[in-house]
Amino acid sequence: MARDGFCLDLEPPTGEAAVVGRDALDALIAVLRADGYEVIGPVRRDGVIALAPVTTLGDLPTGWGDEQQPGHYRLVGRDDDALFGYAVGPHSWKAELFPPRADLYEVRRSGSGGFEVQASPPDDRPRAFLGVRACEVAALAVQDRVFLEGATRDPVYARRRAQAVVIAVDCGDPSSSCFCASMGTGPRVTGGFDLALTELATGDALVVRVGSDRGAALLARIPHRTPTRDELDASREVSRSAEQLLRRRLDTTGLRELLVAEVEHAEWDAVAERCLACGNCTSVCPTCFCSSVEEVTDLAGERAVRRRSWASCFSQQFSYLNGGTARAGIGARYRQWLSHKLSTWFDQYGTSGCVGCGRCITWCPVGIDLTREVVALRTRPSSATAVGMSLAEEL
Repeated sequence: MARDGFCLDLEPPTGEAAVVGRDALDALIAVLRADGYEVIGPVRRDGVIALAPVTTLGDLPTGWGDEQQPGHYRLVGRDDDALFGYAVGPHSWKAELFPPRADLYEVRRSGSGGFEVQASPPDDRPRAFLGVRACEVAALAVQDRVFLEGATRDPVYARRRAQAVVIAVDCGDPSSSCFCASMGTGPRVTGGFDLALTELATGDALVVRVGSDRGAALLARIPHRTPTRDELDASREVSRSAEQLLRRRLDTTGLRELLVAEVEHAEWDAVAERCLACGNCTSVCPTCFCSSVEEVTDLAGERAVRRRSWASCFSQQFSYLNGGTARAGIGARYRQWLSHKLSTWFDQYGTSGCVGCGRCITWCPVGIDLTREVVALRTRPSSATAVGMSLAEEL
């Protein structure tokens, strides 16, 4: 079957590439929905590019980009009709796999005066993630290590992850907050996807790479054709150009050892003068996984639910131990967050906890930039009694 030069070929093998038009991308959304998937993708809502259910191609933020700086985010109109012409927004895919709130089990009074315990009904809707950037694919891999590869597998995460279809997109328009190249996570997607899209500069076609048998089966059901050499070259050029646009860097050389050695550095107190301990950075981070558990009862006392919710190491109560708070000061809490993210995460999971997405920089109300804080740790006197001046004040 052919249409506008595109055809339904035999199922392409994993690793192969194809070209699809915008109509085919719309058809892909329809195919996934027909198979029972809830398609989650980027939409323009409340002044940001958010993640929400997508039913047609028209739901995508066509022709919109973003402007990001430390403590600053703004949507801007583009002079073209790009579908994915923006960097990451405040929402990460973490929320779809490790939801902000999840009921684990409930306890009810029984007729005999006792109690009955039963697991809360799972949310087993299969989900398809459309528009996952390279840094976010890397974040999913980090979360897999946390929730699936330890001594205990998280059942909520495991169910959602097993059913998730990942349709990635190569980044062509990084923000000023991004530093994925420093972390080796982007801007081009290299694995961990079912299908990967590259939106060409011409805007009328997308190169699709197949990353799994499931992705190959999906591609076989929508119109596509074999790419030309020029189209493959143009696809790679999108990623090369994006990497050249990256201005923010993080020198990771000896970083783990640096953070272990500088627990008394004056910069921790200097950054505490600015930090609000609001937890925005942990909320928008695609890899932070801390949570707390509470019991919620109804007014009649007949039913109680054990509920897991996201938590933040910036909360004073988070480090509470019998007799007091272990990290009472904001400087100690920021040190805990940064040191875990960039140093001790290696000890636990063999990888960095940062993928260079830059969300924590953009969505920090006071514009604290972890890349600049690392520079300060490397270049300033390390004595805790030294007169601290924040990097922002120097700039």
